Amino acid sequence: MVSLHDTATGTIRPLALRDPGKVAMYVCGPTVYDLPHLGHGRFTLVFDVLRRYLLFTGLGVTYVSNITDIDDNIIAKAQREGRSEEEVAHEFEERWWEAMDALGVLRPTAIPHATEFVDAMVEMISELLEKDLAYRTSDGVYLDTAKVNGYGLLAGQPLESLRAGARVEGNDEKHTPLDFALWKNAKPGEPTWPAPFGEGRPGWHTECVVMSLALLGEGFDLHGGGLDLKFPHHENERAQAVALGKDFAHHWAHNGWVMVGGEKMSKSLNNFTSLTDLLDQADPRAYRLLVLRSHYRAPIEVTPDTIDDAQRGLARLDSLARRFPQALPTMPPVVHELDGDADAIAGFRTLMDDDLQTPQALALIFDLISAANTALDEGRGEDAQQAASTALGLAGAMGLEAKSEESDIDEGALVLARQRDEARANKDFATSDALRDQLQALGWTVEDTPSGTELRR
Repeated sequence: MVSLHDTATGTIRPLALRDPGKVAMYVCGPTVYDLPHLGHGRFTLVFDVLRRYLLFTGLGVTYVSNITDIDDNIIAKAQREGRSEEEVAHEFEERWWEAMDALGVLRPTAIPHATEFVDAMVEMISELLEKDLAYRTSDGVYLDTAKVNGYGLLAGQPLESLRAGARVEGNDEKHTPLDFALWKNAKPGEPTWPAPFGEGRPGWHTECVVMSLALLGEGFDLHGGGLDLKFPHHENERAQAVALGKDFAHHWAHNGWVMVGGEKMSKSLNNFTSLTDLLDQADPRAYRLLVLRSHYRAPIEVTPDTIDDAQRGLARLDSLARRFPQALPTMPPVVHELDGDADAIAGFRTLMDDDLQTPQALALIFDLISAANTALDEGRGEDAQQAASTALGLAGAMGLEAKSEESDIDEGALVLARQRDEARANKDFATSDALRDQLQALGWTVEDTPSGTELRR
């Protein structure tokens, strides 16, 4: 069984399953008011890799990820642009799924929208009020965090430290700075829903706790998201469930920051970069490969240079697929169905079971690529086929799909590349260099690999 770092305990521990053979996981999705940024791309890829690996090991996975379609940001954008909140949310949800599809992220088992669960949120808030765990103010309903046992667990800091660093809000009716809005009273021009405690709309922290429990039930196995959600969002989700005596997530996983120019991405630094732009300018698989090259809890640097280097890695993978097209998996691989090097597969599983050591797992795959090419060049066809099948199968288990087709390279460029390979084989380096210059003049990046000349834009 895979072991993952648990934010709640600060330890790496096995993912204990509520139901044998089945994993129930919830990953916080986007608030749809703008284009997805690189941080969105990273968290979706991290948890897509985890989901795919769990499937690879033979487990069933129920994967729930929400859409926040009512929020302060959505309302503000709608008002600025003279549109309805529904129009804004619909537009950017479509852009979200376009990006996710380009990245090869599997669609969630269920995609709850916050506006579909408002009635259930009203019921939960009513229960918290009835039990004197929440209180009303002039602008809404707040959770009394002082009455929540163990509040601040995910933050990993003393309560006094959290109170000192709490964001100051313009509401002196709050009992403590850490109390947060469960419900926001109606304001002119904003969408509202009826509730026994007054017309209004739910607070952000109320949404996911209701949706996760409704769709996965109590005691579900894993709750995940980006490190920026650890506190206060995930802690505040957990607090509501704990206050009501509900068994909430048993394991918490968070991925690390995305760094741009040495600084973490954040709204305050105004250095968000559109994921859509990256996907337009590079092979979308390059971002997955870049994410896999870094441990999921470590920072990741996203620059043109790191993306270009990832694309060079893809060229090696695709080259293998062209040499061994019959080794490409026809379906998402499952470990017991993968016909390959048993020792390499076992090594891969050991690495992935140990808190998803994807950099080392990726290195194992690329060692197999080298071994396959060497074996084929030396005439050891059976060894080559086994290494290639293992490499491509394990890459597929992480969602890294190799491409064997050359349809994006025109025939003229392919002819020049083959002529260059012949020249290199004959040690005619003057002709080889001249053909390289000709290909570069046509706009191709030319790379020498063990399997020959590789071309890419």
